[in-house]
Amino acid sequence: MAKTDIARRVYNHTWKLDPIIRSLLDTDFYKLLMLQMIWGMYPKVDATFSLINRATSVHLADEIDEQELRDQLDHARTLRFSKKEMIWLGGNTFYGRKQIFEPEFLAWLENFRLPEYELTKRDGQYELSFPGPWMYTTLWEIPALAIINELRSRAALRSFGPFALDVLYARAKAKMWAKTERLKALPGIRISDFGTRRRHSFLWQRWCVEALKEGIGDAFTGTSNVLLAMDNDLEALGTNAHELPMVFGALAKTDEELRQSPYKVLRDWQRYYGGNLLIVLPDAFGTDSFLRDAPDWVADWTGFRPDSAPPIEGGERIMSWWRSKGKDPKQKLLIFSDGLEVETIEETYRHFKGKVRMSFGWGTNLTNDFEGCAPTATTRLDAISMVCKVTEANGRPAVKLSDNPAKATGDHKEIERYIRIFGEKGRVEQLVKV
Repeated sequence: MAKTDIARRVYNHTWKLDPIIRSLLDTDFYKLLMLQMIWGMYPKVDATFSLINRATSVHLADEIDEQELRDQLDHARTLRFSKKEMIWLGGNTFYGRKQIFEPEFLAWLENFRLPEYELTKRDGQYELSFPGPWMYTTLWEIPALAIINELRSRAALRSFGPFALDVLYARAKAKMWAKTERLKALPGIRISDFGTRRRHSFLWQRWCVEALKEGIGDAFTGTSNVLLAMDNDLEALGTNAHELPMVFGALAKTDEELRQSPYKVLRDWQRYYGGNLLIVLPDAFGTDSFLRDAPDWVADWTGFRPDSAPPIEGGERIMSWWRSKGKDPKQKLLIFSDGLEVETIEETYRHFKGKVRMSFGWGTNLTNDFEGCAPTATTRLDAISMVCKVTEANGRPAVKLSDNPAKATGDHKEIERYIRIFGEKGRVEQLVKV
C-alpha cells in the first residue's frame, strides 16, 4: 500500500473540499451491531443525538469555520455504502461468526443515508443535533465527532509551514512508536484501536493502526474502525454502548421499568449475538447499582467493560461479583477502554495478569496525542473531551449517570431522579481529560 506523506498532504490543501468522511464504513463496529438490533426491534423509536463539549474553555465555534463544518456534514449525507463494502459486510466473518448481519438488514442498509442535522451557535459553542428515527440518527455519532475533531486539527495546522509540519508529525510518530515499544514488552497483552471518535485525522488514525500492526504484531487484535479493518485485513471490534440503556431508560414508563432497563438491554442483545459479543457495559447508571440488582444469568456472559470507573478498582469490583456468583474470573474477560494512556495500560496489565483475561481498547491517547509535538507552543492540538450523546427518545429526556459524575449527561432534574432510583454508591468524580 502506498504511504501518504501526511505533512505534505496537510500543507497542500488546494482543492475545494477535502472530505473527512469518505465512506459510511468509517465508523465504529459497535454502531453497526447496535443498528441491526435497533432496526429489527425498535424501528419506530425516535432518538435525538447532541454534541456535548465537556471542555467548555475551548470555544469550538471560534476555532472551526461554520461553513466548513456544514460542507463536511453535507458531504457525509451524500454517502452510501458501496457494493464492495456491502459484499464485505455480508461475506466476512466477525467474532468467529459468518453472516452476523441478516440479509434483510443488509438490503435495507444498501440505501442508508445519514439524516438531516440542526446546527446553531451559542456562547462560542456549536449546538449540533441529529433528531429523527433512532435507526438513522444513531450512525451520526461517530462521523460527527470525527469531523469536528479533524476540522479543529486542520484549523490549528493552517499557520504551519511544510517543515514545521514535517517536524510535528515526526515527533508525533516517535512519541507513538515509543509507546508501542513499551507495550511490546508486556507478554500476552491484547491491544485494539478504539480511537475513531476523537482522532486527529483519518490519515493519522490509519498511520497509527498500520504502526501497531507492524510494531506489536499478534498483540494487536484489531480496530473498532470498520473501514480500516476492511482495508488492513484486521478484525473489526466492538460490542455495545451506553446509548442502549440510555434510550431504554428514557422509554421506561415507571421507576421499576427504569430500574430494569439495563437488563432489558442485555436480554434484547443476546437475541442477536453470543460468544465474545456478550460483553456487559455496566456503568450507564452506576456499576454498583448494576451489580446489586443484576439477575444471576448476567454472570454467564463472557465479560464486562468497566468503562468509566478507575480500571483496577472497577475490575476488582467485577471480579468480586463474579466470585459471589460462583464464577472463576480466570475464565472471564475484562475490556478496559476509558481514556487509557500507556502507563495506565502497563499498571492495569501487571495488576490483573494471571487473574483474568483482559483486553485494552486504546482510544484518544493513541490517535490524538500531539501534546508537546508542535515546533511552537500551542494547546490547540491537545485532545478535548467531546461526546455526541443521545439526549432524548420519543420526546423523553435521556440520562447517563456514569461511575464518574463529571461524565454525567442529561437534564438536571432527571439526573436527580435517576440518582434516587439507582443510588450514588461507587460514583467517584475524576478529572475528565479525554
